[in-house]
Amino acid sequence: MPGRNVIKQFEPDAAYHIYNRGVDKKIIFLDERDYAVFLSLLKYTIIQKDDQFDNSLVSEAQRYNFRRLNLAESVDLLAYCLMPNHFHLLVYQHSEDGITKMMRSVATAYSMYFNKRYKRSGALFQGRYKASRIHSDSYWQHISRYIHLNPLDVGDNYKSYPYGSFKAYSGEISVEWLNTDMILGNFSSVKEYVKFHDDYIPRRKELLDVKEMLANF
Repeated sequence: MPGRNVIKQFEPDAAYHIYNRGVDKKIIFLDERDYAVFLSLLKYTIIQKDDQFDNSLVSEAQRYNFRRLNLAESVDLLAYCLMPNHFHLLVYQHSEDGITKMMRSVATAYSMYFNKRYKRSGALFQGRYKASRIHSDSYWQHISRYIHLNPLDVGDNYKSYPYGSFKAYSGEISVEWLNTDMILGNFSSVKEYVKFHDDYIPRRKELLDVKEMLANF
């Protein structure tokens, strides 16, 4: 039976929460370089500008393959967070196969890099990535916040977490390949968006405590 949120066919002009983890929940990002390679693959999917990439992170052959797919006009990356053993992406696709092509290419390229670097073989990810369509206004409001607050689970400050997109939303950095307008357009200001996160943290902790209590019941 297909797993929940394993979508076989995507719809055009729609947003999706994409996520996956390492096989057997194993670590998939061991150091800063691993994060940099994965993010560089995502970046090249979006902007495809050769002069902005280090050949040690994205090879010429990989760049050629991404250019051949011509995904720059097919997908927008709206938010992301890379955690040690999993990742979350919020993607808006304009064509019906944009996400499929992007995720297949990024996952394959990163798996090849990771296996070569760490002298391993076999699957890196726990099956195919999961995808959940953003189908309601409440889901749309909440999903980027959910993604950005993930670092709290490992005791990190989500506002300064280097492998998430929150700093681009707060205005601390500018990221050319990230589309923040679609989310920020629902808020009167960046300050309101930041407050939207801060106000939820106590509630988030309460929900996690209840979940843990029920798990131990």
